[in-house]
Order: sequence, then structure tokens, then C-alpha cells
Amino acid sequence: MNKIFFTTAILFSFGLSSAYAQNKSSSKTKIKNKMENTIKVIGNKFKADFGTYAFELNFESENQLTWKALTNTGFGVSETVSITKTEIRPNVYMVYWKEKSGTTVTHVEDFEKQIVYTNITAPDHSFLNLKGKLTKINNSDMNKKEKVAALLKSIETGAKEPVSYINPNKYIQHNLGVADGLAGFGALLQQLPQNSAKVNTVRVFQDGDYIFTHSDYNFFGPKIGFDIFRFEDGKIVEHWDNLQETAKPNPSGHTMIDGTTEIKDLDKTEANKTLVRNFVEDILVGGKMEKLAGYFDGDNYIQHNPQIPDQLSGLGKTLEALGKQGIFLKYDKIHKVLGEGNFVLVVSEGHFGKDYNSFYDLFRVENGKIAEHWDVIEPILAKENWKNNNGKF
Repeated sequence: MNKIFFTTAILFSFGLSSAYAQNKSSSKTKIKNKMENTIKVIGNKFKADFGTYAFELNFESENQLTWKALTNTGFGVSETVSITKTEIRPNVYMVYWKEKSGTTVTHVEDFEKQIVYTNITAPDHSFLNLKGKLTKINNSDMNKKEKVAALLKSIETGAKEPVSYINPNKYIQHNLGVADGLAGFGALLQQLPQNSAKVNTVRVFQDGDYIFTHSDYNFFGPKIGFDIFRFEDGKIVEHWDNLQETAKPNPSGHTMIDGTTEIKDLDKTEANKTLVRNFVEDILVGGKMEKLAGYFDGDNYIQHNPQIPDQLSGLGKTLEALGKQGIFLKYDKIHKVLGEGNFVLVVSEGHFGKDYNSFYDLFRVENGKIAEHWDVIEPILAKENWKNNNGKF
């Protein structure tokens, strides 16, 4: 059976609308009674469970849905799609969308009976029909990663509910351009031109009470950003971030956001954090270049910094060229090291050229060696321009 079906089997439904056509003979009185008990779909999440495969469906608006694989399909973990949604009768909808792969999905969702039917048609015209169970995901069932992803997505969709994941009495803001507290976050959203924001969170990680993300943004212009959220008692109480204008692909063709997303080696989290911390301390802070090669597997190294090509030798050549231009990179202090499995994020401060910067570096570790790197560099605002007194770190 073609795997492409399951990348899209994300959703409920096609059982054939004819299965519901018989219901059209229902009396107007019955329909009226049903409408009084209409289940809210928009702004809520549902689980479509087909047994071997299960997907989360987030109805963000009448014309947009984000699906996320809850089981290993062998494909991308999520996609946001434009949908056509038609009501067949109260609490029963037909939904259609087309994915980036060219696969189309048509489904019928019966929210009252908690049944979902799906028809998936691949670009080669092969197809698959599935039937599954459809259940609402309660907020209390959402984990910290899901809450953060929903909060970030609400910047785009305007959904109100994710704001409730923030503690209204304690929200410490470290973005120096945003006022402290929940009011500061709300004021930022008010500044955005209507329907202008786009948010695509590509990576979400957890280290205890910290959730950190890697996102492709478009608000006040295209940006790549890292966000860190700290939880207390199930609520978000603190936020840090680093943003940089989106750059063109680097000399090796990599963007600031593409590349590996799979989280694995959870049992090696602490060892990988130690490895990466030592690398930053030795090389970027301490300048002990004689130790550089020991952190890598030969010349193998995938680089996402906009200015630097792949391979360890590419890093060395770029740093040498910058030095000849009088531009030096110097890390002064590490503030945080967070990790999950094979991914480690290091938050630091230091100099790049004349600017004093905040450095967020994400590393992927493979077999005890650094294999891939993403970063975001942001100049730190002068203190007279701060909108809160919490500091960048």
C-alpha cells in the first residue's frame, strides 16, 4: 500500500457523503433541535484515530486546518492546509483539502457520533478509504509542547483560547521590545496589521519545564526565531526569544530553518548537552581552536548559518575570511543549555563585529559528534530602549 496515503491520512473522513444523504429526509423540527446542540469545531482540536494511524486535527478557522501525525507515518509530522468545509447537517461536515505533495483528502466528520471517514487520493490516482474514531482533545489533555505550538500559531490565526495557557498574574517577558506581562503580549498582537502574521513552527522541544521552538515567522517582515517558554503549575510564566531577518540560502543551499526534525536518542540528552556546552566553552568562548576537530566526525558538518557553507573546513575558512576583514566572533557567556535527545540549544551573549549580540545556537548531535547547526543572532537593544526591566537573558 502506497505510503503517501498515510502522510495525508490525517484526517477523518470520507466515508462517502451518500452515507448521510438519507438523513436529509429528517424533519425541520429535528434539524432545529440538533442545531441547538451544535458542537463547536472552529478553534478546537480533534483526534482522528484509525487504529494503526492517528492524527490531530486543529480547526484554526473556517478555511484553515493544521494536521499533525500522532503516530509514526514515515512522513512530515504536520502541515497547515487550506480547506473547503461544507455542512451536510448539524454536526456533520464534508471537508476537502490538497496537500503540498499533490495528495487530496476528502472526508466526512460526524462530530455527534464521533465517526470519521477519509478518502485519500494520491497524485498517481491510487486511493485509500479509512474509517476511524473522532474525539475532541480537551485542553487539560494537551501537553506543554502542544500548548506552546498553539500559542505561537494564535499569532497568525487570532485564536483566543491559547492565551489562557499563560499565567495572567505572572508572565515574565525577556523580549526587550515588548512590555512585561500578559498585557504586553496583547499590545504586541494589537500592533500587527490584520491577517498579516504567519507562523510555521518547525521544531518543538522539551527540557523539563522549558519548551523551546524553532519557527519561520512573518510579522513585521519575514523572520526566523527561537522561543523559550517556562511553565509553572501547567501555565506559561516566562518567555525568551531571539529573532533574525530571514536570509537567502547559504552557499550550500540550506536555509535557516530546513533540515532534520526527528528527535531521537532521548537517553543521550544529558551527554549531548554536556558535549555541546563543552564545545561552546572551548571553541566559541575560550578560542581553543586546537580542540575543534575533536567535536566533529571528520569534515562532516551540515551548516544552516546564512554565511557559512557545509563541512568543518567551510566553517574555518569563513572565520578566517571574516578575521581578515576585521570582523571577529567572540562569545562571552553561556546563559542556558537546553536539550531533548539529539538536539541541544545554547543561549549565549557576545560580540559579532561591532555589535553586542544574543546568540541562539541549535546543534544536532549524532554518535557523540556535532552533525548539524542552526543559529539566530540578534543585536541586544540599548537599555534606554527596553520596554521591560527583565533583561535579555
